[in-house]
Amino acid sequence: MSTPKYKVELIELSKQSGLGELISNPFSVTGGHLHRVYSLETTTGKYIVKLLNPNIMIRQNAVLNYINSEKIAQLAAENIPALPAEKRNGNSLQNVNGQFYLVFKWVDAISLGISEIDTSHCRIMGGILADIHQTDFSELKVVQEKVGNEKTAEWSTYLQRGREMGVEWADLLHEILQDIIEWNLEAQVASEALSSGMIISHRDLEPKNVLWQSDIPLLIDWESAGYIHSAQDLLETAIYWSKNATGEIIQQKFASFLSGYKEKCQDGLQADWNMVIASGFSGKLGWLEYNLKRSLWIECTDEEEQKLGTVQVIETIYELRKYAMQIPNLSQWLDSYLE
Repeated sequence: MSTPKYKVELIELSKQSGLGELISNPFSVTGGHLHRVYSLETTTGKYIVKLLNPNIMIRQNAVLNYINSEKIAQLAAENIPALPAEKRNGNSLQNVNGQFYLVFKWVDAISLGISEIDTSHCRIMGGILADIHQTDFSELKVVQEKVGNEKTAEWSTYLQRGREMGVEWADLLHEILQDIIEWNLEAQVASEALSSGMIISHRDLEPKNVLWQSDIPLLIDWESAGYIHSAQDLLETAIYWSKNATGEIIQQKFASFLSGYKEKCQDGLQADWNMVIASGFSGKLGWLEYNLKRSLWIECTDEEEQKLGTVQVIETIYELRKYAMQIPNLSQWLDSYLE
């Protein structure tokens, strides 16, 4: 029986990166929705290896963005509980035969499920986000990408192609198409309005990207780190930590997150919150478009990824609807807690 391709690649990675020899078979572990993740045990220790999605890595500036994000994680780790990638041969980003990898030391910690998160976790994470926002990253000299003149997604084209292929989300996308077009325009206006006063942050601080040892958090998966408006980052992260199992935002958790932030940082609290709320559609719409492309085989490497894209399209459409429904509550709570 031939050795699986992924194992051959991981053996070569171990050799080139000085990780030692494998002492057991690598096995797939639960990761995000973009990359493949394996547990690797070698003669030098236990590691988590992330195989970065080739379709992502061929994008313009993708390699530089990953290099910069790890520099951000390295600097953040000096004052914040963060887990940057291992440096091997002087580099955080490993390249073996055109496949890019990130290697992390194994940590005995767990991520919390939504039902396990309470107000104390929310307060802790609010404080940590404030610490990130007040970290001086200027020595890294990361260049801020210009905002504006973004190409509007071709939502109608995706719908037409989906109908031709008979994908299961076609009717759902048709029902919400006009709303998506309006949210897209609102998000573009908000992006322009919030383009000044940007700071560097993690930008994807969902519960799945935080590991816990008792009540002590460890921030992982810094690949999205970069520039964002502090108020936008505050709102999006507070929502991540305040949801229940059905996607509703729980007021007490939301208030606790904001309180934890407010105790350490006042600077991120002055903003046009209507614009900030509108900007909340941006990331969701970007994720929707990416998964439409995966589901339609436009940006997709195999059948497994295509199926994942289809699932994510459906989930993201429901998430967009839920977010739109909760905007009145968000506006009221922000007015109350940030006076």
